[in-house]
Amino acid sequence: MDTIQRTSTYDIGGIRYPQPFKIRRLGHFGFNVPDLDAGLDFYAGLLGFRITDTRDFSKIAGREEMAKRMQDTRIVFMSHNTDHHAFLLAHKSMGAIFGDDAVSKDVTVNQITWQVGTMEEVFAAADYFRDKQVEIRRVGRDMPGSNWHTYIRDPDGHTVELYYGMEQIGWDGRSKPEAMYYRAFRERPELPQISEETEVREAIAKGVDINAGNTIRDRSDEEYVVAGVKLPRPFKIVNIGPMSLFVADVGASEAFYTKTMGFVRTEVVTYKGHRCVYLRNGSEHHSLSLMPKALRAELGLNPNTSVASMGLQVGSYRQLRDAVAFLKKKGVQFTEAIPADLHPGVDYAAHIVDPAGHTLMLYYYMERVGWDGQPRPAAQRRPVAKEWPESLEPMSDTYADPVFMGPIG
Repeated sequence: MDTIQRTSTYDIGGIRYPQPFKIRRLGHFGFNVPDLDAGLDFYAGLLGFRITDTRDFSKIAGREEMAKRMQDTRIVFMSHNTDHHAFLLAHKSMGAIFGDDAVSKDVTVNQITWQVGTMEEVFAAADYFRDKQVEIRRVGRDMPGSNWHTYIRDPDGHTVELYYGMEQIGWDGRSKPEAMYYRAFRERPELPQISEETEVREAIAKGVDINAGNTIRDRSDEEYVVAGVKLPRPFKIVNIGPMSLFVADVGASEAFYTKTMGFVRTEVVTYKGHRCVYLRNGSEHHSLSLMPKALRAELGLNPNTSVASMGLQVGSYRQLRDAVAFLKKKGVQFTEAIPADLHPGVDYAAHIVDPAGHTLMLYYYMERVGWDGQPRPAAQRRPVAKEWPESLEPMSDTYADPVFMGPIG
């Protein structure tokens, strides 16, 4: 009689999972760059990320000595949606603060952050990771952004965050004021915590001007009409991801992200003899892909970063075409180093390079995986023409992804 090997499962809202958390989506990410101002011109000025807050470590009590080790002491928070931040930029010297000089020199991602559904999951994850001997970087609550978090490292030294409770910026375009940062936690807090509504009422009772936060403003004064709305550029970023990484050992990284983090493997692509793995959290074809570092040199990509590409989804195929024309006119560097074989589930895509050498994938569509958990067979995917047509016929899952919430501008 065969012996059945049973593993522990955890109750998440009445559903049993192998981990005490369930990742719902890629929430935000960040890059450490050699020139922060050049990065801001590119991401805020050209791509349209809105600056939601800037923190200067030299002006934060208790961080003065750390700030002395940084060439630029700012960390800039940006967003494309109502999340306080979906993207952040810091100077590459910021790594010294958190001991990142101990990991591979090609780690230029300052964090890859995955959202879970509840606060309980964030802190149950800390105990779980500790039992798994996964390095825990910190546990608590960040300000700005108000997100409760557990930070760890993956096998290649990338800082990975699980979070819950991101601050939302509404119609008035203001973030929380710094006077409300007293609710930050640098160590694991006790549960339960007060609600966000109670927190705001408490701040008002303390005399805090809750309308004194940063006001968001687009950095471009140009004007285009996008689907009936006047915007500063002819496209709107509506989603971030997938993140694509070069790793030392694809098998080890795959095991970490599937067995420890709960990702699901969607597809494996063998390209020029290299095994590349595509992982997901929801119905998207993939939110993370893992490629061997040996492939990086063959593709001719930047050897100084482990990022193969970072995906930025725009609102439509027409916007993608217009974005390409707009960015070419602005002198942005394009690359054809990443072939279509390495972004399965995405048909038409363009790859650009930021001032720090990170490759970004602009796209409009990602294949959805249905109830049976199977991706579309490769032979049934749309062939990508060398010359992009004016319009496309819909696929069965075109516009099947979640719609962008709120006005696009």
